[in-house]
Amino acid sequence: MLELYHAHISTCSQKVRLCLAEKELAWKSRPVNLLTGERLRSDYLALNPNGVVPTLVDDGRAVIDSSVICEYLEETHPGSGTRLMQDSPYGWAAIRWWLRCIEEVPTVAIRVPSFNGLFLEGWRHLDDKGRQALIAATPLRKGHYRRFGIDGFSKEQADESIERLWQTVERIDTATSNSQWLVGDHISVADLCVLLTIVRMSDIRLEHVWQDLPNFQNWYHRIQSRSSFAKAFYPEARVALPLSA
Repeated sequence: MLELYHAHISTCSQKVRLCLAEKELAWKSRPVNLLTGERLRSDYLALNPNGVVPTLVDDGRAVIDSSVICEYLEETHPGSGTRLMQDSPYGWAAIRWWLRCIEEVPTVAIRVPSFNGLFLEGWRHLDDKGRQALIAATPLRKGHYRRFGIDGFSKEQADESIERLWQTVERIDTATSNSQWLVGDHISVADLCVLLTIVRMSDIRLEHVWQDLPNFQNWYHRIQSRSSFAKAFYPEARVALPLSA
């Protein structure tokens, strides 16, 4: 039995839940409470020294990093559910180009509006000692939290992130102008890995970014219509900005 240590609203957890659903694989849920700091407990750090979710445990062995987990699931269960990679070397290269682009551009960019809109108020409720203790205990992204400060990311940082998100959405629109999915006419791990950013953009009311991109909108509708979508993005997995934001 596969075990997944994950958090409901974690975008990277959503990615792996999507992949598990597409592969039609049974798995045991191991929820990690981010608010109580479970990801920084010694028993969890023994599985994932980066102190982030998700972590997949297969036959007692931990697999970490959400994109790596998705590739691992495809490689270990090629005959289960949906085939998420291409058969040709060129197809594999195209998918892996998308995966590299996704990690470097939208995955990083979405953190800025997400943190400003969703997490700033809670972060402010910590005193300086509490914030510094949490930063010190966090294995990764210490600089990210320091730049966040107590006022959130600057307008310049926010504008740059929106520009990167727009670039991603535009590339999806171009890629799907002559095919249903990012790489040809079969859904792949690339589509799954970028989807979590798009859903988070919807949740924090950035849908205007793609209002003039019909190919993108059709792609998004197609992937939302798949049964895997509801399994990964159940109600507890969605977030929303307060109405005053």
